[in-house]
Amino acid sequence: MQKYILGVDIGTGSVKAVAVGLSGEAIASTQKHYPLIQSEPGFAEQDIELIWQGFTACIRETADKFGVPVAISLSSAMHSLILVDHEGKALTNMINWADTRSAAIADELHASPEGKNLYEQTGTPVYSMSPLSKIIWFRGNKKALFNQTAKFISIKEFFWFRLFGAYQIDHSIASATGLFDIVKFSWNEQALKLAGIATEKLSEPVSTGYMRNDAKPEITKLLGINEACQWVIGANDGCLANLGSGANKIGTAALTIGTSGAVRMASSKPLYNFKAMTFNYILDENTYICGGAINNGGLILNWLLAQFMAVKTVSPAAYQQLFAKVETVKAGSDGLLFLPYLTGERTPLWDSNSCGVFFGIKTEHTQAHFLKAALEGVCYAIHSVLDAVVQSSGKVEEVRVSGGFTASPVWLQLMADVTGKNLTVVQAEDASAVGAAFLAIQTNKFAGFNLKDHTQFQTIIKPRAVNQPIYSRYYKLFVHLYSNLKGSMHELDQINHEKN
Repeated sequence: MQKYILGVDIGTGSVKAVAVGLSGEAIASTQKHYPLIQSEPGFAEQDIELIWQGFTACIRETADKFGVPVAISLSSAMHSLILVDHEGKALTNMINWADTRSAAIADELHASPEGKNLYEQTGTPVYSMSPLSKIIWFRGNKKALFNQTAKFISIKEFFWFRLFGAYQIDHSIASATGLFDIVKFSWNEQALKLAGIATEKLSEPVSTGYMRNDAKPEITKLLGINEACQWVIGANDGCLANLGSGANKIGTAALTIGTSGAVRMASSKPLYNFKAMTFNYILDENTYICGGAINNGGLILNWLLAQFMAVKTVSPAAYQQLFAKVETVKAGSDGLLFLPYLTGERTPLWDSNSCGVFFGIKTEHTQAHFLKAALEGVCYAIHSVLDAVVQSSGKVEEVRVSGGFTASPVWLQLMADVTGKNLTVVQAEDASAVGAAFLAIQTNKFAGFNLKDHTQFQTIIKPRAVNQPIYSRYYKLFVHLYSNLKGSMHELDQINHEKN
C-alpha cells in the first residue's frame, strides 16, 4: 500500500484527518462532527468522549482503507481546558475557546499593571479564552473542584495521556495557554502565581516535532495500527494552517475561516501589538506565528441558516441556497450593516460582552439583505484583524486562504472585495491537518517523503474595483459603530446576567 502520513486536526466542531502522500499531496480525508454544550450563559463546553470517538473513527477508517500510516501527527484547536484527577479521569467537560465565564477576571487582569507584561512574556492575549483566565475562575468559583484537580490540561494532552500514559504538551499548544514563556520555552512563574498552581499541575513541555511509538496496545488495536506507526505530538491548528498553506514567510499571510476565523503571519521573533493584542504562538524553535482571531466566522453562516432560513439540517444544498440569495444583493446591502459579535469578539476588540447588531434597517431590506450584511460583517471583522497584523508586521503582500469558506466562490469574492486583497486559494483538504503532516515530515525526515513543492493553488481571487469605494466607506462606519455602541452592549449584558 501507499506510504502516507496522517495529519489529524482536533477542531472546534469536528475531527478532520488527512492522509498525505510521499510528495506532500493530500490523497484522502475523513471528518467526524460533534456538538457544542451551552448549559449556562457564557459557557461553551464539549463532550470529551464524543471527540474521542471522532478521533478514533477518523484514524481507524483511514487505516482500514489505506493501511497503517508511517506516522500520525496531531493538530488541535487552542485554549481548551480539562480538569483531571490523579487517575487521569476528567472532572469536567472540555471547556473550549468560546467560553466566556472568566470575562470579568480577564478584563481586570488586562487592565492591571501585570497585563502588558503577561502578554509580552506569554504571547497570549489576556482574554477569557485563555486557560490562565479559566483556571483563575475555577479557583475562585469552584474551590473544591480546583483543589481536587491533579492536572489542568488541553484536549490534545488528554488524548496523549490516553495514548501513552504521560502528561506532555507541545510548545505550540503551551504558547496559547497564557501560562508559557514564549522566549524561554518554559512555564511562566508570574502566570503560575496568578493561577495559584505549581508546574506539577501542568504537563511537560516538548518540541512540536517530538515523537514516540509506545502507545498502549489496546489503543493501537482500537485504531487499527501497530507499533511501527510513529506519533508526532504536533502543534496548534493556527500555526499548522500557516504551514499547510505555505504561508511561512514575512509578507505572506494565511487567512482561515472555519467556525471562527483568523489572519496569521510567520516571523522569526514575536511581533507585539498591545492595543490590538495580536497573538504570538510557537510553530517550532525558530518560528512564531503572529496574528489575530475573530470569534464569529462560519458559525454565523450556520446561525443564518437556522434562524433566518429555518434550515434544520445543514447541507451543501442549504449553503448553495443561502449564497444564491446573497448574490441578488448589491455591495453594501443597501446600507444595512452587521456587527458579527454573537459570541463576543477577540482581535482587535477583546470584548466578551459585545453582541451582534444589525444597523440601518429600512423597510426595503429583505431576508437576502440580512444574509448578505451578515457575511459582509464577518469580512469587515477579518479586515480589522488584517489591519492589526499589518501594524505589527508591515506590508502584507500575499494572502493565502483556507478553511470551509473557500468552498464558496461567492464568499471568497466578497472577502476579496471587502479587504481589497488578492486571495490565493490553497488546494488543501484541511490546512491544519495537512500542516500537521508537513510538520512531521520536516522535523523527522521520514524516508521517501519530499516536500519541495508541497502547496498547490487553484486560482487568485481579485477584488472588483467597482466595489472598493463602497466597502471602504462602510468599513470605516463598521469600525466606528462598535465604539459608539460599546457602552450600551455592556449595559445590556449586565441586565441579561442579572435576569439569569
